[in-house]
Amino acid sequence: MIRILRLDDPLQRAQAQQLRAQAGEAPGEVVRQIIAGVRVRGDEAVRELTARFDGADLPDPFLSAARWDELAAQCSPAVVEALEIAHRRVRAFHTPQVPISYSIELRDGGVLRSTVLPLQRAACYVPGGRAVYPSTVLMTAGVAKHAGVPDVVIATPPRRDGSIAPEVAAAARIAGATHILLCGGAQAVAALAIGTAKIQRVDVIVGPGNAYVTEAKRQLSGEVRIDSLAGPTEVAIVADESAEARFVAADLIAQAEHDPLALAVLVTHDAQLADNVGRAIEAQLAVAPNPIAFQALRARGATVLASSLEEALIFANELAPEHLQLMLRDSAAAVAKVPRAAAVFVGHHTPTPVGDYLAGPNHTLPTNGTARFASPLGAADFVRRQNVMQYSEQQLARDTGPLAALAHAEGLHGHAYTVAVRKRKP
Repeated sequence: MIRILRLDDPLQRAQAQQLRAQAGEAPGEVVRQIIAGVRVRGDEAVRELTARFDGADLPDPFLSAARWDELAAQCSPAVVEALEIAHRRVRAFHTPQVPISYSIELRDGGVLRSTVLPLQRAACYVPGGRAVYPSTVLMTAGVAKHAGVPDVVIATPPRRDGSIAPEVAAAARIAGATHILLCGGAQAVAALAIGTAKIQRVDVIVGPGNAYVTEAKRQLSGEVRIDSLAGPTEVAIVADESAEARFVAADLIAQAEHDPLALAVLVTHDAQLADNVGRAIEAQLAVAPNPIAFQALRARGATVLASSLEEALIFANELAPEHLQLMLRDSAAAVAKVPRAAAVFVGHHTPTPVGDYLAGPNHTLPTNGTARFASPLGAADFVRRQNVMQYSEQQLARDTGPLAALAHAEGLHGHAYTVAVRKRKP
């Protein structure tokens, strides 16, 4: 059911390079109007939009503490245990990422400091809709709290009765979130970025969302820090004859079931493996139908057939995928050849769900080829640096000459004077 595209055919190579979903018409004007409405009407607009899009008319946009605890208590013990394991691993992995402050002393009494300060308020968007995403809570809110952010808001679309999934409520408690905003879509991003009477403005908004969420983040990125403009999820699997076709097929289906627009690609130089994976996908979907995965694989699923393993790795690196699986005889040796992938899963027993849920590295990743310059979400996204300079009289006297030379060179003579005046007797 998935096509085979050969890199030695120029037309098929071009098709392979264009497998990602083409962006439809961006909902720019609709989002612009939503943002304008929130700016002018604040909480009233947020309430109306939540009622319109989610069917919940909520006088208070926040989940109460009592209801939050009640919902969290409904989460199954097995899921709670898994969330706690994942939370510990996420914290452990992200601990070395927290930047540290440092200082440098100059010889005549100058002190220069770079001070790391956590942001004061962070918002973590957790999608609703097709699936429930407690893992996203841990990857966003859990990391924000670990980085020292005191106020962390989870924003998620409410159900019609004003509740949320118990798994999300439990994850939010485990992660240490301080509030749950019952609001989704562009209106949630707008309210959090701009602020209303009831919803405090935040410093950063992170987390995946639909096209409206992404467009709102784009339009508001000058007013609030954002993590990225995420597109549909994607996986590329580079495999050789050592890979089992049923493993590869299952991995492609697993990533494709996220979204009908997901990209799921096998890249190999083994024609027999290509045929076997195609048959294995059909067999697995016949036994366990998966409509979303079927739709994604039919539209954007492909096996890209290279002339060699080296060419397969070059193609995968050029693709700069969100998830890259290396299912090779020597997978570890190939990692250095694919530096542009956002997250690399090495070996035959490292499917992407280990990264989605439990391993510890962040699953909030750059998509759409932006991994060539962007990084996974990390602890550093929730802090800022402050530069501090303190000169003694002696240090300023030592630096007066070079300071004046540079100031005059730039034509900023007042800069030179304000330094020189400190040397003169009144």
